[in-house]
Amino acid sequence: MVTIVVNGVMQQLDVDPSTPLLWVIREQLKLSGTKFGCGIAQCGACTVHLDGQPVRACSTPLAAAAGKTVTTIEGIRLGPDQLHPVQQAWIDEQVPQCGYCQSGQIMSAVALLDAHPNPSDADIDLAMRGNVCRCGTYPRIRRAIKRAAGTSDAVAYFEGAAAEVRHG
Repeated sequence: MVTIVVNGVMQQLDVDPSTPLLWVIREQLKLSGTKFGCGIAQCGACTVHLDGQPVRACSTPLAAAAGKTVTTIEGIRLGPDQLHPVQQAWIDEQVPQCGYCQSGQIMSAVALLDAHPNPSDADIDLAMRGNVCRCGTYPRIRRAIKRAAGTSDAVAYFEGAAAEVRHG
């Protein structure tokens, strides 16, 4: 048995510990927001947070998540009727075209803003370099990140997260 916390819920899983976290999330836990893109950690579609850090779930074995906290795209909402500021910015900037890569893009953007509430273009480039968008919506992704960083909800959320990282 492997125990992990996914989106705030403790999960005890009778799964081979070498199973990629992606398949545990999708097949065992039935959370379909995290996507399979390449299977070799090169496209970012499978990005989730492991103890707050973005990881590629397709190449992260379940054993690496044992005793840790996993957050998927389904777990970042601020409440039942309140999107995360990054999700709202994605909508406001009309980022998705096909949408396939967007959950991974959003998870990487959330991690970026948790660490750098007011990122420079260089910060954005560095944080998002492992996420591929085949539709080429990179300018909209950048605008959405900047929008999320500038909203009052996001400023409070991300400043709190940054303080927690610095002090916690």
